[in-house]
Amino acid sequence: MKRIGLMGCGTVADYGHIPVILNTPGLNLHAVFDPDPKRLKYVQEKFGITNGFQDEAAFLASGIDAVTVTSPAPCHLANIQAASLAGKHVLCEKPLGMTEDECREMIDCTTRAGVMLFTGFDYRFSPAALQIRQWLRDGAIGQLRSLRLIYIWNCHGKRQRNDQGLLVENARRQGRMDEGGPMVDCGVHQIDLARFWTGSEVQSWTAAGAWVDEYDAPDHMYLHLQHDSGAHSMVEISYSYCHTCQQPVNVFTYDLIGTKGLIRYDRNAKILDMRNQDGVFTMPFAPEKNFAALYEHFRDALTQGASEVLPTGLDGLMAAKISREATDTLMAQCRRGGK
Repeated sequence: MKRIGLMGCGTVADYGHIPVILNTPGLNLHAVFDPDPKRLKYVQEKFGITNGFQDEAAFLASGIDAVTVTSPAPCHLANIQAASLAGKHVLCEKPLGMTEDECREMIDCTTRAGVMLFTGFDYRFSPAALQIRQWLRDGAIGQLRSLRLIYIWNCHGKRQRNDQGLLVENARRQGRMDEGGPMVDCGVHQIDLARFWTGSEVQSWTAAGAWVDEYDAPDHMYLHLQHDSGAHSMVEISYSYCHTCQQPVNVFTYDLIGTKGLIRYDRNAKILDMRNQDGVFTMPFAPEKNFAALYEHFRDALTQGASEVLPTGLDGLMAAKISREATDTLMAQCRRGGK
């Protein structure tokens, strides 16, 4: 039984990581850490976790074998540095770091400490994503030439009602926009999938964006990736699609175009199929996220001392680097243009 410590008791830990760790055979959620006493108490009471800490050193000395980092992105570097100094393996939520330099320091400090560092790209482990990868490996659509990955939504809306029933700024959406916007926050999943599916590194990229809202970062972005294999990926991400609408809608699709066919995934229509010269092959639909499989592989890595499947620190670095540089370039262009 591997004892896991979790750093950061926010929303993603609440709905995603904590319930899955508690239900993964071979893992024990031994301790949680958060500097906010209210969040810490809430999580401990909700999930029945005995060991809760506001003191980082006491948390790391509590007998844990590994750490899951689910704190806000600006805290990831300090959390990983502390965990590595304590000799703990790390699984870190996306985005891995705020900058390429931060990610490189994370990789360096964990390497020096002799501990493993993984990035929590749970989209990789969806049965749909794995089926797409298998089709590509089997050559079912020939040579992959074009990937069109779209996730446009409202990030829970611009405003929400508080306890008094008043409309106020949605703090969760605001925080994500302040940290870099949709490409840095959610787009890293699609960037990782593009690298995962093509098996090919990104050699160059360009981006375009729109400012529907008033934040510094563009809230609707297009990213074009050119892979070493010759394939091209287009990622479209938005946090302003219906962000002020009473009845919002969203779009989440994958389209992979090859020399001999097409693979389609549509979350809302619950479609996963492959079309080629032999016909249409439909597979059972699955959601894009899979925290359970992510933690099963993390458990196996902790037991075996390695993993060939889990996204590495380098995978996290590449997604963070591309998303951040693309976003920062657009922000700089916008400032020069007098937005």
